Formats: sequence, structure tokens, C-alpha cells
Amino acid sequence: MKYVIIGGDAAGMSAAMQIVRGDESAEVTTLEMGEIYSYAQCGLPYVAGGVIDSFDSLIARSVDTFRNKYGIDARINHEVKAVDVEKKLVSGNGFSVSYDKLLVATGASPIVPPWDGADLQGIHSVKTIPDTKALVADLDGVSRIAVIGGGYIGLEMAENFVELGKEVTIIERGERLAGIFDKEVSEKIGEEAQKHGVSLRLNESVESFQGGSSGRVEQIVTDKGTLEADLVVVAIGVKPNTSFLEGTGIHLHENGAIKVNRFMETNIRDVYAAGDCATQYHLVKERDDYIPLGTHANKQGRLAGHAMIGAPRPFQGIVGTSIIKFFNLTLARTGLSEAEIEAQGYPFKTVTASIPHIAGYYPEPKKMDIRLSYHAESEVLLGGQIIGEAGVDKRIDVLATALYHRMRISELEDLDLAYAPPYNGVWDPIQQVARRKK
Repeated sequence: MKYVIIGGDAAGMSAAMQIVRGDESAEVTTLEMGEIYSYAQCGLPYVAGGVIDSFDSLIARSVDTFRNKYGIDARINHEVKAVDVEKKLVSGNGFSVSYDKLLVATGASPIVPPWDGADLQGIHSVKTIPDTKALVADLDGVSRIAVIGGGYIGLEMAENFVELGKEVTIIERGERLAGIFDKEVSEKIGEEAQKHGVSLRLNESVESFQGGSSGRVEQIVTDKGTLEADLVVVAIGVKPNTSFLEGTGIHLHENGAIKVNRFMETNIRDVYAAGDCATQYHLVKERDDYIPLGTHANKQGRLAGHAMIGAPRPFQGIVGTSIIKFFNLTLARTGLSEAEIEAQGYPFKTVTASIPHIAGYYPEPKKMDIRLSYHAESEVLLGGQIIGEAGVDKRIDVLATALYHRMRISELEDLDLAYAPPYNGVWDPIQQVARRKK
């Protein structure tokens, strides 16, 4: 059986490993457009900031490991340009490979609008190791950095630049940072940014860049004025890498992501997709969604591998869980924000409270601001958001589990959660918030 996988990172190589472990006679070929396999993209901002000392630390397995230890025909610098689903053939410049079963795991690329001057030196995005190496090499002598976009990557890059002693400005076209959070949480994120010297330019849209005679960016032009900058990072989102599938008949989501079922199958026989180029089924929204995260990519890739060797296990869906460190705060959410609930048309209520992360009498308790949203009629939990200095990660995972099992807010009180004064109060903070339901 000839298995071909397009893409050599999280989803692609998770699938490849399942195939070689489950089918001893498999011929596995992986086609990677770059030169680096299987690395942790989520760690890139922390290498840029010097928190992680080496890009090599992010590489889980080298291409030679896949070739020599696992017998995978792992190719580099092989960008697939077309797929012929009738002839079962993938091709690019100077190569073509036939397949019995195909996995598309091509990931996503940063969105960079066609702004005038976007090709000037000093304008960067952060998605791959080569991207980030170029950025790091460009930091010497730079003092003023503009980050375009106030989402997760923008916040992480801003924090790391501040830690390097740079003067940082975030330009965000929306009215607040981290728009995936409710307004009350986003406001606290903005306060934390300003507390650490980050300048915020909200409700402001980039229009173009201007440079000097050296061809390097010097100024950003927006709809509200100009901003001097020595370096720019564009972090306004990503788009699935699926344009090469045009003409295949593979069904795509409205944003270009490949539509898949629970077994990572597309609508074309023997063609699968996984990771940042594919959709994920959202359990709370009860429809396909697109939330490209490393957790989903690894799960979907693993399950694609199982399905391709005839040992299918269904993908159980996502609930929209994410977390980020931002200076002294941890920001986490799961389920739906209030705006998303309104878009779904659900009647809902939200209950909030600020509660210590450990027993209040134990030294150094830190307040967490907790928001729980639930269906006004069934009381089924719809979403949770937490922001605080400590204890956030533990609680958001409890809420994610509750959402996965479609628990009612009142049932949170019944959970048997760990308690000792250094770790918790006798009633966990999320239970205390749940008891305040209206």
C-alpha cells in the first residue's frame, strides 16, 4: 500500500507514525515543501524572545530520524502543486508521486494583505522556523517594533519583544485586544499590556508601509495617521494551504479549509485531510469550525493514520479551548464567548466572580476573574473564561471537560475536585462561581 502525505509537521507526521506502526508493509512517502520536519510552532515566539535558547529544541524528530529509524521516504523541498484524484497522482516542479491513499496535511500560512510596501525589509511573520530565524537575525539595532494584530501570536510576540527591551506598539483594527474573549476580559488584557509599556492603537487599520533608500521599513501608514517603526511583525491570522487542490472536487469550507468527517475523510475516496488545513467539528456549536491549534493537528493526524490503515477511530470534536501567558497573567477560554453564543441564537446567562486560586488564608493567594456562560433554559454550560496570575490552567481544563460532556452549570458543584490549602479552597473557584448562577 502506497501512502503519500503532503506536509511534514504535526498532523502529517502523527499520521505517518501511526501508519508505519500499524502496517509493516506500508510504503510511506512524505512531501515537505521546506527542509524541517516535525517541530513545535507554538514555541517560536519564545525562541525569538530568548526564553528558549535554540530552534533545535523545538524539533521533535529530524528528517534523518524518519528516514533511517522508521523507513519513511521523507522528502524535503517538495512543494506539491497539483493533485489528480482520478489518476491518484500528486505532482510538483520536477516530481510526481502515485498513491493508494493520500493525506493532505499542508497546514496554514500567515495572512499578509496586499498592502503597498509589504515587501520592504524588516516586515516579518512568524509561522515557521525559517520565518523566525529571519526575524531574530533582524533584531540587532532595532528599537521600535510594531506588531500588527492583537490576537494570540501578536500578544506573545509583543511580550517577548518587551522582555528584550524593545519599544513595542500593537496595532489592532478591532476595538480591543484578544477579541475572542468577552469585553470584560479583553479590557484586563489591554491594561496588562499598557502596564508593561506596550502602546496600543486600537480601532486602527494599516493601509501601507513606507521605507527609506535602503529598502527597509521606516513608517506604517494607517487610517488614523502614521507610526515610526524599525521592524514590523504581521500577526492577523492564517489561511489554510489548499489552493493547489483547485479542480480536484474536494469540498472546502468557506475559508478554504478542507471539509472532513469524523475519520478525517474528504468527499473524495482515499483522500484524507488533517491539521491546520482541515475543519474541526465544534461540539458546542454543533457544526464544522476552524480553530487551527497544535492540539487538534496532532489528534487529527493520529486519527487519519488509524483510518488510512483500516483501523478507524472517530475524532470526537473540539470545544474551543485555548490558553496563553501574557506577562503576569494567564488568559484562558473554552466553549463559546458571549458574542459566539449570540451568533448561535441561544438564550443564555453569564455569571462572574473574582476568587482566590487557593485557600484565602494560605500565603499569597491570587485572584482569578471567572466567567461562566450557560443556556438560560437547559442550564447546559456554553463557555468559560478565566484570567489571573495563577491557577487558571487547572480550572480551564475542568471546564473544557465539563463542556465535552455537556454538563449543566449546577453539576459543576458535584465534581470531586482536589483540595488542600496550597492548591485550592474547600470549594473550587469554578464551583463557587457556578453556585452564583441566576
